Amino acid sequence: MSARRSTPDENATHVVWRWTSCTPEGPARARAALRCALDRLGYDGEVMSDAVLAVSELIANATEHAVGPYEMRVRRTTGAVICEIEDHDPRIPTMPDFPAAAPFTPVEEDRGGGLDALVALLSERGRGFHIVHELSHGAWGFTRRSAATKFSWLALPLPVR
Repeated sequence: MSARRSTPDENATHVVWRWTSCTPEGPARARAALRCALDRLGYDGEVMSDAVLAVSELIANATEHAVGPYEMRVRRTTGAVICEIEDHDPRIPTMPDFPAAAPFTPVEEDRGGGLDALVALLSERGRGFHIVHELSHGAWGFTRRSAATKFSWLALPLPVR
């Protein structure tokens, strides 16, 4: 009879990066640390890029709308890796409505489309949660940890080995 031994990384929460508003390039360094952590967990390519982009939006939201210090953690579960960003503002943001995805239809130039329309759309604020929702396939949210803190999180399916 053989017993399955768990590795030290299974079901453990690891602090990947801590920073404050005074940390030089704190969010950029948090993204670099996340990229290293995901690489060690076996993520690569487009999956890693999408994960880093989605978590970057959560980092940007925390640093813009909440006070620090901030902490980024990675936790492995049975079927996913959970990335968390903790800040020191217990208020949960208002979540936008996420309509069902409409089929893609090209924008015609004569209807105000094209590059100018794209630039206008991307320059609007408030798109971060939509980006996170799309890239995480809806597996994300906010949780109040205490009377003084909350964390945003998103779940990434484990990479295929």
